Amino acid sequence: MTKDKQPDYIFETSWEVCNRVGGIYAVLSTRAASMQAEHPDKVFFFGPGFGAHSDIYFKEDKSLLKKWLSSFDFEQSGLSSVRIGRWKVPGEPIAILLKFDSLWQRKDEIYGWAWSKFRVQSHAAYGDYDESCLFGYAAGIVMENLYHYLTGEAQTAKRSNRQTVKQQAQPAVCMHANEWQTAFAIFYLQDHCPEIATLFTTHATGIGRSIAGNGKPLYDYFEGYNGDQMAEELNMVSKHSVEKQAAHWADCFTTVSDITARECAQLLDKPVDIVTPNGFEPTFVPKGKAFDQKRKEAREALLRVAGEKLGGVVPQNALLVAISGRQEWKNKGIDVFAAALDKLAQKIYHSDQPEKEVVAFVMIPYLDRAPARKGKVSAVFVPYYLDGHDPLFGKTYYDLLIGMDVTVFPSYYEPWGYTPLESCAFHVPTITTSLAGFGAWAAQQKDQYGVVVIERNDSNFDQVAEQIATDLLRFDRLCGEDKARARQEAAAVAKKADWKHFFKYYRKAYEIALKKRDNRIEELQNPRLL
Repeated sequence: MTKDKQPDYIFETSWEVCNRVGGIYAVLSTRAASMQAEHPDKVFFFGPGFGAHSDIYFKEDKSLLKKWLSSFDFEQSGLSSVRIGRWKVPGEPIAILLKFDSLWQRKDEIYGWAWSKFRVQSHAAYGDYDESCLFGYAAGIVMENLYHYLTGEAQTAKRSNRQTVKQQAQPAVCMHANEWQTAFAIFYLQDHCPEIATLFTTHATGIGRSIAGNGKPLYDYFEGYNGDQMAEELNMVSKHSVEKQAAHWADCFTTVSDITARECAQLLDKPVDIVTPNGFEPTFVPKGKAFDQKRKEAREALLRVAGEKLGGVVPQNALLVAISGRQEWKNKGIDVFAAALDKLAQKIYHSDQPEKEVVAFVMIPYLDRAPARKGKVSAVFVPYYLDGHDPLFGKTYYDLLIGMDVTVFPSYYEPWGYTPLESCAFHVPTITTSLAGFGAWAAQQKDQYGVVVIERNDSNFDQVAEQIATDLLRFDRLCGEDKARARQEAAAVAKKADWKHFFKYYRKAYEIALKKRDNRIEELQNPRLL
């Protein structure tokens, strides 16, 4: 195999394909343009089919893969529908959405197979485990079928065992599964279609996130944690098991930062093959006059809503601050942000300088609390997914982010941290911590004026809150020239994280996976005699 071998086709799956839930949606939707540029319409994203909800992000195109779909055996596969179209993001890659209701009746059979073949412990499953794993299994079925169609093999051809692989050059096909929710696709393909190279990315280890979220000190005693033991203690046995086995069985195992790579080695007993940091697609950011107009419109909307919620007019020159992300009070640093606002209010109250008003927008879905107003620091809660259809703004998150003066993401547990990177991309200075993958990366860059990285550990909560309050007060007092510099340097950091710079790590990951696959195929074609 040549050193730079790349895939002829890429299959990628995530629960967040055409389904905006969290940060992985941002990772995949922004990376799609780079993938399409290098592999035009050779990239296929597989996601769950949610009907009208999916159609917000998905445009069906019945002309795509029409011949393949018409020959697809739904009854035998256990799927109720397969829809093909385009994901409505830059690059508009092909997306395939699956409904897999019929697989529920085979759940016990599938879990028995996963245990006997891969030692996946599904007996303690609860919550979203069943639906996620059945989706991953369904994705594997469809990928195998599509692989045989694309490579010209008869889709009904079955092998009696894994040693009857044809003696011929195998097309280079990579399948990339994101997070434990799609891991069953890896298991299915390893067992049924070993010709496909598999990649698995954990964007955050389930045990690491759970340790942090349950108030345990993740970092002070890190080397003492055993992943299997903590899975029992935290009632995470099944999810941990599927994640751990996917890490061990995939041809290439990746994660998004050095911070999480350390977790993988400790908690999953598997070092990653390569770190694939998250980039950003710059086409999401308007340019020139369009940028200025978008920022003006955003500030008008933010000031209007703040005035309505706080019961009074908010000054035009108010410092607009934001925090956003999932409702993880400790992991996302919402707790330390709230403490910082209290400290900021005290600093302003005791200051002998006239201070501008500060309005903090807490953009956390489902975190619905009454707005608060203290000395000159106010908080407005925005408990919606900002997809342009919320009743408060009717604007997308990016259409509001562009109007902010500064953002704060004081994470305690953050494998990468898309939110501060997004802020930088929209020329908004940001405050984050050394415990975020992005923060650790940004601290190594030269242009740091627009990105403040605060050192955080298990025991310095109060100091972090104090530092955030100090930094917000500093931003409030910046002169026009220094504000412009901060915005420019924030944008400069984002440019270094452009996918055109970071996609090289995925090329290497594909190469690693294909090399492992080639070795497997060679062994299957030439089984060693015992």
